[in-house]
Amino acid sequence: MEISSNTPAVVTGGASGLGEATARAIAAKGAKVAIFDMNEEKGEAVAKDIGGIFCKVNVTSDEDVDAGFAKAREAHGQERILVNCAGIGNAIKTASRSKEDGSIKHFPLSAFDFVIQVNLIGTFRCIAKSAAGMLTLDPLSEDGDRGAIVNTASVAGEDGQMGQAAYAASKGGVIGMTLPIARDLMSEGIRVNTILPGIFNTPLMNAAPPQVKDALAASVPFPKRLGNPAEYAMLAVTMIECGYFNGEDVRLDGAIRMAPR
Repeated sequence: MEISSNTPAVVTGGASGLGEATARAIAAKGAKVAIFDMNEEKGEAVAKDIGGIFCKVNVTSDEDVDAGFAKAREAHGQERILVNCAGIGNAIKTASRSKEDGSIKHFPLSAFDFVIQVNLIGTFRCIAKSAAGMLTLDPLSEDGDRGAIVNTASVAGEDGQMGQAAYAASKGGVIGMTLPIARDLMSEGIRVNTILPGIFNTPLMNAAPPQVKDALAASVPFPKRLGNPAEYAMLAVTMIECGYFNGEDVRLDGAIRMAPR
């Protein structure tokens, strides 16, 4: 599906990092982009810069997601592209012993649940509601293309590190549902793919001390640097535009395999 002038698109988590890079990349090809994000100030600024629209959306809320899609569709029409980049993470051991007093604690279940709600269920919520809208569209080609969906998992979904039980579970869930959803939508001409980013130079990573970033970059086999969000956007665009790209989970990680810690 070629991204052409006025192609409606929605990017969750589009106010920064991987989502912002993708929103900018598809807008540069002519798409009309709606950004779903919680950061109103940054989201409005990016949307204005790319000629799009900002929708303040919490992906854990049915009401927010419904309102976001309604606003985006009123402005641009029914989206043919959905890119899911909204996500969070934490680092908590399943159970641990305090170094100070030897007391034992476990991963708070509310914290585990919140990561699942945002990363996994939030992603599925946006997919299901977007796909239902795409079903109303006429096909674009003789193949029957109606739309394309790109999700964001993580290499942690395959080789999560210590403290990443919730994050790895949520991203592993995104990986695991990619093919079944592609199969659910195969007769409707909607393709579904997922990117598994490695260590990327995002705003969260920018907050790390230089020595930490240098050590992480050195752990990447090649090239020995952090990923650039524009590189994620390049793969997202390929997944959208290449009509034979479907049902795939693709690592984008410089060949890294994460160590236990």
